[in-house]
Amino acid sequence: MIQIVEHAPQEGPYAIGTALEAAGLPVRVCRAWAGDRVPETVDDLVGLVVMGGPMAAYDDFPSRSAELALLRAALEAEIPVLGVCLGAQLLAVAAGGAGKPGGGTQIGWGDVRTTAAAAIDPLFAAVPGQLRVLHWHGDTMDLPTEATLLASCDRYPVQAFRIGRCAWGLQFHLEVDGVAVEAFAKAFPEEAATAPGLLESAPTELAALARHRDDVCKRFAAFVAGRAEQTATRAFFTRRASTWEKRFAGDGPRYAAAVGRMGLCPGQHVLDLGCGTGLALPALRAQVGTEGVVVGVDLTPAMLKAATCEGRDTEAQLLLADAARLPLPTGTVHGVFSAGLINHVSDPVAALGEWARVTASEGVLLLFHPSGRAERAARHGRDLDPDDPMAEEHLRPALRAAGWHLDCYEDAPHHFLARAVRGHA
Repeated sequence: MIQIVEHAPQEGPYAIGTALEAAGLPVRVCRAWAGDRVPETVDDLVGLVVMGGPMAAYDDFPSRSAELALLRAALEAEIPVLGVCLGAQLLAVAAGGAGKPGGGTQIGWGDVRTTAAAAIDPLFAAVPGQLRVLHWHGDTMDLPTEATLLASCDRYPVQAFRIGRCAWGLQFHLEVDGVAVEAFAKAFPEEAATAPGLLESAPTELAALARHRDDVCKRFAAFVAGRAEQTATRAFFTRRASTWEKRFAGDGPRYAAAVGRMGLCPGQHVLDLGCGTGLALPALRAQVGTEGVVVGVDLTPAMLKAATCEGRDTEAQLLLADAARLPLPTGTVHGVFSAGLINHVSDPVAALGEWARVTASEGVLLLFHPSGRAERAARHGRDLDPDDPMAEEHLRPALRAAGWHLDCYEDAPHHFLARAVRGHA
């Protein structure tokens, strides 16, 4: 779900919304101007768009605190964000910067210059060095130190920027079309009057802008769609990371017992895929000894942060990566441990194949969960899923297709365990 937050009826997403719809991405609109409540969590979000409005990012308006909380949660979970005008200023504040009054209003068509960093930016790579856009603001912002400036102009140096890898802010209104320009002028006639020829020149200005506007919007939509699965996983686990250890600390002995079934030897290399806070890492380290290598892999930065807080970084190297696309050479590990991850990947067979790729012949895969399948289903108030990839009738052929031989399958009341051995490549 893409969450769009609007602050004024005339300041909708326009070309951004068109691009999201064309990409087949479902959209939910929060009309803050009409009293809609801003979502409290990012659990079901794969993207967030915050539009402009007449209020100031440094003033207290009714939805400001909730929007900043939502933006901070999105940044922590690495959910793609696009902020426009006020939305860009709020993004800067959420990331540690500040909103502030500008040196007067900047309204009408005017040039911005892209920076060298824009040439390699996922959204701005095809934008020319100079672009005429619609300005409509009187405030500006100080960016946090880690921000990357993407576009500027002499009067207001901060025109476009990126925070981290996937959050963008646009001070100008790249999203506009003819309907938008007329709506802005009608809603704010006194401001429009300070920009002579605003409406008359709009067709010519928009004709020149359209290709670049649509390209940036399509790139954002494609960026969101291309990582939607990863984003959903991060969003789900980020909010739970701080309490994960407390919830499952009692399962430590069961994790250790499961690791013991792998039969690893001192000096070997082993992965914990979807390691979370690292409950299995001490047991894995005990098996391979100080001369072995243990790597905990997780897609969620907050989980790895929580693992570090628990001291698990002393037991293993912690790696932020997608377990379905491991940045490791072929045949370099002797064992793979994974607790519950296979239920969170979109293509279990492909994931098992990737894990087989990095595992040497005769290496071991151990899939584990501290609850059996029936126990988990009952806890969530549902029947066993006949399509569950962990069901033996599905798991055995999936493992075989990926290059593994299943030699143990236990779906007990209080644990699930499947052990497989890597065949010869």
